Amino acid sequence: MSTRTLPLLFINLGGEMLYILDQRLRAQNIPADKAKKVSTVAAWIEEDRKRVMNDIITTMFNKKFLEELFKPQELYSKKALRTVFDRLAHASIMRLNQASMDKLYDLMTMAFKYQVLLCPRPKDILLVSFNHMDAIKDFVKDAPTILGQVDETYQQLIEMYTPLSNGDFQLIRQTLLIFFQDMHIRVSIFLKDKVQNSNGRFVLPTSGPVPRGTQIPGLIRIFSCAGEELTRLQFHNGGNYSSALREGSFEIFGDRVTKLGTNMYSVSRPVETHMSGTSKSSAQHTKVNAAPNPLAKEELNLLARLMGGLEVQKPGSADTGFRVNLFATDEEEEEALISRPDELSYGVINIQATKDQQANAELAKIMEEFTEPGDQSTSGSSKGDDLLAMMDGL
Repeated sequence: MSTRTLPLLFINLGGEMLYILDQRLRAQNIPADKAKKVSTVAAWIEEDRKRVMNDIITTMFNKKFLEELFKPQELYSKKALRTVFDRLAHASIMRLNQASMDKLYDLMTMAFKYQVLLCPRPKDILLVSFNHMDAIKDFVKDAPTILGQVDETYQQLIEMYTPLSNGDFQLIRQTLLIFFQDMHIRVSIFLKDKVQNSNGRFVLPTSGPVPRGTQIPGLIRIFSCAGEELTRLQFHNGGNYSSALREGSFEIFGDRVTKLGTNMYSVSRPVETHMSGTSKSSAQHTKVNAAPNPLAKEELNLLARLMGGLEVQKPGSADTGFRVNLFATDEEEEEALISRPDELSYGVINIQATKDQQANAELAKIMEEFTEPGDQSTSGSSKGDDLLAMMDGL
């Protein structure tokens, strides 16, 4: 597996999350009693939307956060990554209940999975990432400080990934596909466009432009030992291929050429997720491995480093927050919550770099989920103690 995959996975999933939240915040209805208190409802909606987007993007591109993210490392478990995005989605005054958070994460993962599958060549994954970054820059174009954070990340992406070989990008692509291979959630946009089957698997096209640097299939050339062309044979390629498109730009500003990674929610249409198959049981949904994770300590160290220094919204603050529903009605959201698989029943974990008892209890609870009872480090202290000691030093 590639040790350079995590930053691309995080940025692309984060970009998809921002697309979805932006669409839902724009579509969110304002209750009549709240509308009466605001002179201009449209202005209130826009102000709140920008605040939520700015808060999430500020957290997403936190300098300390990205320093840890860009260090070469293996991908961590789906549960650990999901915890990071739970924390990120609640970095503002917006609140999602568990059913809506499940739906949000399903939409994020399936959208990026489809983009990875459609990339004509592995290196185009970087262009997809730049499309997400371009859209994120547009979200914060009126906030110079946050825009500077995004530009710094752009430079890191260019410095780290543009020198990589085609073989390196192929390994990154394989690592991403391994991560997504058991996820088969049906999404209404994909079903309506007939790019996804009823079992949640994608339908890949056999037509369109070929990857840059390749020729349209249909010709076999036979050469002699001296390198002279002897004969040519034509064959039916089974598709309707065209010549490769021009090269997309790998600079901060430029035409990416590919549309993969752009906002597919810009056109207003309903987006629903469905469990594949006839049952909503965990057998058809993405499963979280209940067995002890051999990378438990490393995963928790990563989460602690990434989230330890981030600001946590205090319940007693003046802003009580407002709820965003990713379902059409509250009834649909409640029904999805009731039918939620048991293995997904974990809440948002807030990790603070403090020495209070509440933080210690939260981390101890997480350690119980990831490690076997009695699992001790070589020094004789528990892994939880090691993690707490490390966090106290942040």
